[in-house]
Amino acid sequence: MSQMTDFLDRRLARRFRAHDTNQNGYLERRDFDISAVRMAEEFGHGPESPARQKLVEISLGLWEHLRKVADLDTDGRISLAEYKAAFAAGLLETAESFDAGYVPYINAVMAVADQDGDGKLTLSEQVRWMGSLMHVPEPVVREAFHRIDKDNDGLITASELVETIRGYYFDESPDSPAHWLLGPLYP
Repeated sequence: MSQMTDFLDRRLARRFRAHDTNQNGYLERRDFDISAVRMAEEFGHGPESPARQKLVEISLGLWEHLRKVADLDTDGRISLAEYKAAFAAGLLETAESFDAGYVPYINAVMAVADQDGDGKLTLSEQVRWMGSLMHVPEPVVREAFHRIDKDNDGLITASELVETIRGYYFDESPDSPAHWLLGPLYP
C-alpha cells in the first residue's frame, strides 16, 4: 500500500492526463498505441523501424498491466479514480517493482529519441519526445530538463530519466527534479 498524500494524488492526476491522449477522461488501449506511434513518427521512425515496434510493444504492455490491475469494472478503460485506487493499493508501481516497468520503457524511448545513439538526450530531443508522447508543453520540458541535468552538461541519460520518474512517484521533496517533470500539478 502506498500512502496517498495530497501531493501524490495531484501527481497521479497529472500523470493520468498525460496518458489520456484524447482527453476523454479515461485511459484506453488506443491512448498508449497512438502516443507511441506519434512519438516514433516525430523522430522519423516508420512502421518497419525496430525501435518504433519496441516502443509500441512496451507501451501496449504497460497498458495491459494497467488494465489488469486498475480496470475494476472491466469496461476496457480506466477512470482517474480506478488509476489512483490501483496505485494506492500498490498494484501499479511500488519502489520494488518500479525498475522492472520503467527501465525497459525508458530504454525504448531512448532508442527512438536519441538520434545520435550516444545514450544521452539533448534538450531538443527531450522536448520532442515529451511533447509528442505526453503533450508536455515545451516550456515545462525545458525547465524540467535543466533540473534533471544535474551535471549541467546539456545532456540527460536514461538513468537520470529513470531516477526522475521514480522520484515523481516516490519523492515529495519540492527540490527533486521529479517535482518539475510534467509541469504544474494544478490544471
